[in-house]
Amino acid sequence: MDVDASPENGHHVAPLAVAVLRLPEDLSKWVLVHRYLKLRKSVFIDRMGWELHASDAMEYEQYDTPRAVYLVAHRDGEVVGGARLLPTDHRVGTGKIVYTYMIRDAWLENLPGLPADLCEVEPPVDPLVWELTRLTAPAEPGIGAAILTAANDFLRREGARACLFLGPPAFMRMARSMGYEPKPLGKITGNHDGRFLAFSCAVI
Repeated sequence: MDVDASPENGHHVAPLAVAVLRLPEDLSKWVLVHRYLKLRKSVFIDRMGWELHASDAMEYEQYDTPRAVYLVAHRDGEVVGGARLLPTDHRVGTGKIVYTYMIRDAWLENLPGLPADLCEVEPPVDPLVWELTRLTAPAEPGIGAAILTAANDFLRREGARACLFLGPPAFMRMARSMGYEPKPLGKITGNHDGRFLAFSCAVI
């Protein structure tokens, strides 16, 4: 499903839309997800120097599973931003480590690259609580806000009650400026990749 996210557009600028994509119903549009994964590589690996897995010019990891929902901002198919949603009852793997979602796995010390003190208490396992990560919006102001709005609309339709977020501290300030009431899950922490903050927002 595409959501028009452009309040006004000039004659020479294609309107901004945010596609909400999930399998299997949106398989025909999955090229947008591939372009979003390429954008992630260009931002997180090429530009920011994060040590992440990449293949075929795409950045992806264990949380990019068939259960993930992708929010892809694009102008006539040219991807300019995106994010990934997962329900917090997500589980993947059958080996020694069973992955859940990024914030919880960091808290469980299953992600050596992320600080374990992101949260003060154990993060939830609840199908009505989702996690949004890998927000990528490098091109222009307003794209991140459009993605958050599309995420909130999707989660409301799904009957979700809250969403957890992981990103730089400015991410929470942006959410507050949009009228949300974010609540930190822990202190600001960080590693060699930067400063991070986990927080929660009620779906509105």
